[in-house]
Amino acid sequence: MAAGTIKKDRLVLKREHSMSTKGELTRRNIIEKALQLFSVKGYYNTSVSDILQATGLTKGGLYCHFRSKEEVWRAVYNDAVEAWRSEVFTDVRAIADPLERIEKTIQNVLLDYLGKEIFDGGCFFVNMLVELSGQSDTMCRHILKGFVRFSKRLQAWLAEAEAAGLLKPDLDYRAIADFIIITLNGAATVYMSTREGNILNQANHQLRFYIRQLRK
Repeated sequence: MAAGTIKKDRLVLKREHSMSTKGELTRRNIIEKALQLFSVKGYYNTSVSDILQATGLTKGGLYCHFRSKEEVWRAVYNDAVEAWRSEVFTDVRAIADPLERIEKTIQNVLLDYLGKEIFDGGCFFVNMLVELSGQSDTMCRHILKGFVRFSKRLQAWLAEAEAAGLLKPDLDYRAIADFIIITLNGAATVYMSTREGNILNQANHQLRFYIRQLRK
């Protein structure tokens, strides 16, 4: 192969890589700006024009990456889940005692995820579920699946605690896990309405007490 051809091929590859990187940066910018808008204004109160204004894109530029506002929302949801996981499961996996692991997870949800206000509008998932209920069954189910996965994670840790001989007998793991999640979501809703940090501290204290009552 001639040296000129090799050089030309390298330039093409470099240009393609540059275009790919630019496209990834544009997509990331859309997701970040849309997450901010959806979190603060809500899904239905955020228009495509709002997203265009926030990102500086044209409709054509936006639709190169996403076919619809709902598709943007789904990408935003996935990004929000990753942000939630990074806060909620920090320093959790290294904890050997599964009940202490649950306590730490609860603390992270309340004091780090909610207390640090990772999303300006509060809990992205609770906000979206409330807004989308009765409006979009498919989007609601998508959110609810996330809560179900969280419940199953807690149930698995409870089963692990039982296997280690740490739990009282005849406990309903699903009922316990669902109660924890319902309490967390209730605390999130009240906190978003008041922004009083003591609500989160009280919820953390009460749930920790509840978990400790499950021990033998």
